[in-house]
Amino acid sequence: MDKTNVVVIGAGAVGCAIARELSKYEIDVTVVDKRDDVGGDASKSNSAIIHTGYDASPGTLESQLVVAANPMYDELTKDLDVPFKRIGAVLPAFTEEQFEKLPAIKEKAFKNHVYDVEYLSREEILKKEPELNPEVKGGLYIPRESIIDPFILVQALAENANENGVKFLLNTEVTDIKVEDGAVKAVETTAGTIETDYVVNAAALHCDDIAAMVGKADYKVVARRGQFYILDKNTTCKVSNIVLPIPTKVTKGKLMTPTIHGNMLVGPTAEDLDDKVDVSVTTEGLNSIYADVSRMIPNVNIRDTITQYSGLRPNRNPEGLHVDTYEDLKGYVNLSGVRSTGLTLSVSMGKYVVERLKGIGCELTFKENYKAVRKGIPRFHELSREEQEKLIAENPAYGTIVCRCETITEGEILDAIHRPLGARTVDAVKRRVRAGMGRCQGGFCGPKVIEILARELDIPTEEVNKNLNGSYMVVGKNK
Repeated sequence: MDKTNVVVIGAGAVGCAIARELSKYEIDVTVVDKRDDVGGDASKSNSAIIHTGYDASPGTLESQLVVAANPMYDELTKDLDVPFKRIGAVLPAFTEEQFEKLPAIKEKAFKNHVYDVEYLSREEILKKEPELNPEVKGGLYIPRESIIDPFILVQALAENANENGVKFLLNTEVTDIKVEDGAVKAVETTAGTIETDYVVNAAALHCDDIAAMVGKADYKVVARRGQFYILDKNTTCKVSNIVLPIPTKVTKGKLMTPTIHGNMLVGPTAEDLDDKVDVSVTTEGLNSIYADVSRMIPNVNIRDTITQYSGLRPNRNPEGLHVDTYEDLKGYVNLSGVRSTGLTLSVSMGKYVVERLKGIGCELTFKENYKAVRKGIPRFHELSREEQEKLIAENPAYGTIVCRCETITEGEILDAIHRPLGARTVDAVKRRVRAGMGRCQGGFCGPKVIEILARELDIPTEEVNKNLNGSYMVVGKNK
């Protein structure tokens, strides 16, 4: 039986941010996740936007956490070496009905303490985004809406937490939580029992399933599927800001935005499902994206798509973001209702949960040797010629290009495998260094990535997984 002070269930953005915040203290922390890699479900399939909270419901915990989180990213992304850009967002109005909603949206932003939202005239918004439908009547500008690499953010949070002593148990499912005399005692997992004083349920899509283990599932999580297109970097129609539709009560709507790496992202849909694992894309869903976005940006060229994907957001019923503790259940913190703003608010949620743990008796003393800085994998294609030559001289593996579309070197892939919480699957390599994310989607580099993984992990090629255990990339030799 393992023993720890705190078990965090879920290694998505929120779970990893909580783990990193706890790693600042003299306390033993274990993160458990059934997935093969950090990143959870929703955290690796979202719009990759860091929100300001301008459109949150005023006075809610979600509004408080999102508004607090946004300014934290300037320093955080420098400390953790995470790609991040403040590109701003425009909210165009094309009909009189939409135009009449702008004052209420701006007033809502003010109530959320997001004071830098400004009106744009028709001429001003078209100057910012010439590809907008010329029928646009005006809009709003939200300058601090930003883009990030969500994969690297979660990895950086996790790696930094791990370097500061947090233990991660991946490919490990929580099967039960032991409670005695009204207090948490242990967490049962597929890897054994973990004795603990505190449990933080950050299981997102499955937080209601975890809550049911301790009799606190007074809500239900419905998976809300969002489908996306990713367009080639050389697509004929681009935007330079995040282009947001006028939001509805159900969804923020279908948007178009640059990604941090230069592609265009278009979507998502908002479809409530009973199935918590269905991440398929549908013709109907993809067609609806094109229909809606082309009204805002008529020249959007969906034929330039290089891939489509979908993700599941944990929609709570009754809705609302909750962080609950209980007088009749000591040592248990339950997070629920973390939806599309979850990536953004993860870093403020980490601090908020630490304070809630203190409030229920968790004694925390700061470490003297806490390491706040994490150095990421060198992004070879972003370096100057001189920097590239120096890197190759230090490590010749950086002189071998494996992924031609994204100019990813063998050195980057080796670093992805051998760093803390290193990649063990093809998808894990892809999320860390983008090998296979280019136009050919791994058609050229895929076999080489498999070969490198097999060699470095000292396993047969047939045992290299795409992601989860058993998702083998090859099944045998044909010659």
